[in-house]
Amino acid sequence: DVGMSSSPKPVSEAGTLSRHRDAMGAALGRIPSGCAILTVQYGDRSTGVLVSWFQQASFDPPSVSVALRKGRPAAELVEQSGRFLLNLVGANPTPMFRHFGRGFSLEEDAFAGLDTVPTDYGTLIRSCLTHLGCTLSQKIVVGDHDLYIAQIDCATSPPTGEMPYIHTRNNGFSY
Repeated sequence: DVGMSSSPKPVSEAGTLSRHRDAMGAALGRIPSGCAILTVQYGDRSTGVLVSWFQQASFDPPSVSVALRKGRPAAELVEQSGRFLLNLVGANPTPMFRHFGRGFSLEEDAFAGLDTVPTDYGTLIRSCLTHLGCTLSQKIVVGDHDLYIAQIDCATSPPTGEMPYIHTRNNGFSY
């Protein structure tokens, strides 16, 4: 009967599950995540978007999951191309946050001023820690986001000792 009663227990009771939105937001915010720039190209259009909801999803085949908010311009290109590149952000995220934080339309050059290399999967950003070239396996509709499952086809390996950026949030209901 843990947490299944019709009237939830107060959040203040230690060790008690709660259905209160504030408790759920605080708990979700404690789930650690990294940050990556998902880049994608289809035809002559390309873009990049800052993502924090990504995770390894399988050992064999090696796969990842990435959640994108519905309506993101990058999602359209992911679905058209069937592939993307994850550029994992290193321990100092500030340059990437400044560059990609506001988002880009498909008409804008998302990579102006960055040291990049074009690939078959998307734009490789040299200053990022590591890179994963992925082919889309499936899309799952999940509330206000779409979850993309993709197989990793190729990758770069980070220099020894360099660490990825990892964070938690105060509230799991906002970025």
